[in-house]
Amino acid sequence: MRRRSLLLAAVPAGLVTLAGCGDGKSDSGKTGASPSASASASSAPPPKIVDGPLPAVTAGTKFGEKPTVAKGPGDPSKNLAVKTLIAGSGRTVAENDFIQANYLGQIWSTAKVFDNSYDRKRPLVIQLAQGGIIDGWRYGLAGKKTGSRVQIAVPPTWGYGTEGNAQAGIKGTDTLVFVIDLIDSFNSKSSAKGTPVPQHDAALPKVATNTDGQVPKVTVPKAGPPKKLVSEYVLEGDGPELKADQTILCQFQGLVWDSGKTFQRTYGSGRLSQFSLEQMQQAVKGLAQGLTGKKVGSRVLIVVPPDLGYGDNPPSGGVIKKDATLVFTVDILAAM
Repeated sequence: MRRRSLLLAAVPAGLVTLAGCGDGKSDSGKTGASPSASASASSAPPPKIVDGPLPAVTAGTKFGEKPTVAKGPGDPSKNLAVKTLIAGSGRTVAENDFIQANYLGQIWSTAKVFDNSYDRKRPLVIQLAQGGIIDGWRYGLAGKKTGSRVQIAVPPTWGYGTEGNAQAGIKGTDTLVFVIDLIDSFNSKSSAKGTPVPQHDAALPKVATNTDGQVPKVTVPKAGPPKKLVSEYVLEGDGPELKADQTILCQFQGLVWDSGKTFQRTYGSGRLSQFSLEQMQQAVKGLAQGLTGKKVGSRVLIVVPPDLGYGDNPPSGGVIKKDATLVFTVDILAAM
C-alpha cells in the first residue's frame, strides 16, 4: 500500500467530495492518514516566529532536490523557527489555501528522517487549515511565495503535541525539522489554465472556457445522451497524466443530462474538492474512469451513463433520478 503523509492532523477542512453527491460535507478519512487525534495542538496560541536556530542543509540544496539536513545545533527554540532558504517569486500562500509541496521531515535531536515526499516522487497536496495539518506548517508557510524553499523547526506545541507520533518514532518532546519546497498554491478562485480544445461534436454538451474560477456554463443538447462514457478535454493542460491510484484536487460541477439541473459544484462556493480516484471508482465509476489518464491542469467534460453512475440507486432527496445520465466538468488543479 502506498504510504500516506504523516503531516495530516485530521481531515482537511473545506472539502467537497462526490461520495455523497449533494451533501457538500467534507469527506471523512479519505485524504490521508491521521497519526493521532491530537496530532496538532490546534488549541495552542499562535507561535512567536523566530529565524533560528536551524540545522544546516548539507546536500541537495537546490529547489526540488531531496535535501540532506544536519542534526540540530544544541537546543532548539521553544518558538517556531522559520527561514526562507530560496525565495520564490510566485503566488503568496495564505491560510486555508491548498499547497502542492515536496518536503522532508526529521527529528531535531537525532536527524532521523521520519517522512519525505521526494522518494515517493509525488508532492503532497494539502490545505493549510486549522485541524487539517500540523500548525507549524500552517503558521510557518503563510505569507511565503510559491517557488520558495522554506525550513522550519516545529516544537511539539505546534507539531504532534505531547503524545508525539509512535508510528513515526516521534516522542512528545521532539522538535521537528522540515525542509519544504512550495511548488504551487490553490484557492477557491483557481481554475484550469490549459489550452482550449475545439468542441465540434453537436451531440455533446458545450462547456465554457473561462479561467476566472467562476462556474463554466454548460449547454446540454436537447437530444438524447450518449450510451457510453465520454471524456473530452475542454482545456488541455500540460501536467502529468492522472493515474488510477492518485488523489486529485479540483473544481467541478455535476449536472443531470435530462433536466440540466446542477446537483453539486465547487465553482463559486468558496471550496475545492479533493478525492481519491480509487474511492471515486466505488461511488461514481464513470467519473473515476473519465479522469484517469487526463493531464493535470486540464478542464475535462465527462458524460457518465447510468451503468457507470448511480444506476437505479441514486442519492435520496436530490435531483438525480433512477437511470440518469450525468454531466461533469472537472478542472484538475493538482494530483498526488
